[in-house]
Amino acid sequence: MKRGYEALLLRVERAPRVLVPTTVGLLVVAGVGALFFLSSSFLPELREGNITVHMTAVPGTSLEESLRLGDRLTQALSQVPFVRSVAQRVGRAELGTDTMGTHESEIDVNLQAVKGTQVQTSQDEIRRILAEIPGAILTSNSFLTERINETLSGYGAAVAVNVFGNDLDQMDRAAAQIARILAAIPGGAEVQLQSPPGMPEILVRLRKDGIARWGFDPLSVLDVVRTAYGSEIVGQTYEGNRVFDVSVLLASTKKPQVSELGELPLRNPDGKFVALSELADLQESSGRYVVLHEGARRVQTITCNVRGRSVDSFVQEARSRISSIKFPAGTYVSFAGTAAAQAQSLHELIVNSLLAGLGIILLLSVVMGNARNLLLVLVNLPFALVGGVIAAGLSGGDLSLGSLVGFVTLFGITLRNSIMLISHYEHLVESESMTWALETALRGASERLAPILMTALVTGLGLLPLAIGSGDPGREVEGPMAIVILGGLVTSTLLNLLVLPTLALRYGRFEPRTLQNLRARA
Repeated sequence: MKRGYEALLLRVERAPRVLVPTTVGLLVVAGVGALFFLSSSFLPELREGNITVHMTAVPGTSLEESLRLGDRLTQALSQVPFVRSVAQRVGRAELGTDTMGTHESEIDVNLQAVKGTQVQTSQDEIRRILAEIPGAILTSNSFLTERINETLSGYGAAVAVNVFGNDLDQMDRAAAQIARILAAIPGGAEVQLQSPPGMPEILVRLRKDGIARWGFDPLSVLDVVRTAYGSEIVGQTYEGNRVFDVSVLLASTKKPQVSELGELPLRNPDGKFVALSELADLQESSGRYVVLHEGARRVQTITCNVRGRSVDSFVQEARSRISSIKFPAGTYVSFAGTAAAQAQSLHELIVNSLLAGLGIILLLSVVMGNARNLLLVLVNLPFALVGGVIAAGLSGGDLSLGSLVGFVTLFGITLRNSIMLISHYEHLVESESMTWALETALRGASERLAPILMTALVTGLGLLPLAIGSGDPGREVEGPMAIVILGGLVTSTLLNLLVLPTLALRYGRFEPRTLQNLRARA
């Protein structure tokens, strides 16, 4: 290998002005150009075996109707390939951490798929079925994706737009405009208001004249209505070491109507019974089952998922379109979700990488004491970037957080290989008193052939299993990282072995330290 390598280096050396600029120029231009065509995302689509489907009907939908819709959806999802089981949960307990009404359901879909292509097929089929089910808003995500999104924005969707304000009606109108904009942007899917109005309710407005005529206290009237239909705790019962509250309320087998509420009897201080309709005006109305708050401010949130494009580009287009809306005074909008997390993580990664890179450059400058040789070490970084970008593009993926970490790792391995070669040149000149010439360049490169190849091979073989199964469950983050490192290792190793010795021969400065010190004093 050394003899063949030296012969190849001699051929490169004979035509450096044509071969080196052409090779380096084409590769760098191709790599940097391809970088602008790659999409970016915070995390790739996770292909795990658990899918959570959210079904949201009209506020006020009964438990029975939600179960009927859920049963229809469950039967359809059970026919999807690789589905092991489907289970529905409707609403939440009143004292639960995530309270939801009876119009909201979560349907857990457990897959038996073990490969990424099988999971992708199941997810695509699930989304196709959800698009054909009328009567409810249906969204789906993998379980882990939802947990990550909830950590970032508080909701299970990738994009969350928060509308802050004081007037709920104004906030609803602004949220409706934003929802229409998000649904019209290519890639926007499963757009949903998190606190929609329209919850059926019955208003009880007390009449002052009726209250005064019959001698009632307004607060006591409202307490009776609340107790009758909302319950009142009157005691406790014990079962072992467990304590249960005992509540009383009117027995009813159906939802109360306005006429029934009006017949509710109330006893005044004189002992006379008076119907509630004599004391209050009763009418059906609509409201909301929850008013969202964030930081002691009222908020209306619009969420959506993104399909077929990067979340970052979707949010940029959404920002541009929403900025044209004129909101009332005191109403404003903010974005949350994976796009904001991506921007923050990218900023932190760039800042930390630059600080680490600056420290490395300072240390190398102290060790080498030569600006030219330092530039020769750093020139291998574009070679690595080219391979990483091309590999990411050919794999059909995008630049996710794992890919960015892969580039940082790749740059470290690449610098090690170039330092290995340049420092050996300095050793030959300083310790073995060789004159810097073609013979020295050939010898140094051939002696460093095995270490450089072994570094690349060991790293590549270690990452190869991750790269091959990058689409399988559990490898969605590490797979793109491995692909970037492998692609960068190929180009950086080849160019490090073929181009860097030629560049070092022409532009490097290798001489004994004593001679360097004499020149510095002069």
